[in-house]
Amino acid sequence: MESLTHSMVEAARELIREVEALGGMTKAVESGLPKLRIEESATRRQIRIDEGEDSIIGVNKYKLDQEEISFLLEIDTQSVKREQLAHLKQLKESRDQAACDAALAALTTIAQNETGNLLEATLVAARARATLGEISSALESVFGRYEAHSQTLSGVYAHNMHEEGELKEIQKDVAAFAKNHGRKPRLFLVKLGQDGHDRGLKIIATAFADCGFSVDIGPLFSTPEEAAQQAVENDAHVIGISSMAAGHKVLVPKLIQALKDRNAGHIQVMCGGILPLEDHEFLLKAGVMALFTPGTPVLQIIREVLKNLSTNPAR
Repeated sequence: MESLTHSMVEAARELIREVEALGGMTKAVESGLPKLRIEESATRRQIRIDEGEDSIIGVNKYKLDQEEISFLLEIDTQSVKREQLAHLKQLKESRDQAACDAALAALTTIAQNETGNLLEATLVAARARATLGEISSALESVFGRYEAHSQTLSGVYAHNMHEEGELKEIQKDVAAFAKNHGRKPRLFLVKLGQDGHDRGLKIIATAFADCGFSVDIGPLFSTPEEAAQQAVENDAHVIGISSMAAGHKVLVPKLIQALKDRNAGHIQVMCGGILPLEDHEFLLKAGVMALFTPGTPVLQIIREVLKNLSTNPAR
């Protein structure tokens, strides 16, 4: 524990030096440095969990032989969507459209001229019953839309493993796959919908890359159609969906259908994250090849993915 604490302190000091060299935290955030360092730390912790150095009761120690099915509240998402659209329609029909348009135009003008108070103008637009989307669009027309760019770590997983035997065996199997099929196995990792929790996805990315896979990461907040198209364009063997926001029963089947619509049903789909046991059968029937829940060692995930690809390789 003392050595771990010491290494954490040293890592923090090194980050401070890097931030200072870049000219401060604002510039560091823009470069993505703090996020990368957090992801490196999370990867090292995942290795300690997988190797049993760090214990999490119920995850890698004292696990149940059989997880109990919990009864969760099921939300009819389509019904909720219809209700929200009806409310939105009623709002737009009942508001003073001229006043709303004027408030949105004033917001855009202030953004263009960099004069006035944007927050105050936003409140005026909101009181005129402009929607959040309309307010965002008024500002986006001037500032554009920020897109988060995923940076893939490499070497972190392999460098921090204590037991390298299994890793080297997997690397040999991946090399054999590449020799037999003319190219490396290619994994496309994606977050769908409004799910922005990508730290676990980054751990998976560096582990697969260190084992010899070609790894691509899609933009955050992708639609199923966008993810399917990118997987096709990247010539992926398998798509790995990381789900942490309970959208899997809607988004995953849509992605599988989007692949079929693009004549890419041969691309395998894996799903990991917070996946309640009672949803597993639904996802498997929808066409998911394999499911991985918290506590599954990363190298075990890679072995299973490679086994599925070797048994049913994409063309």
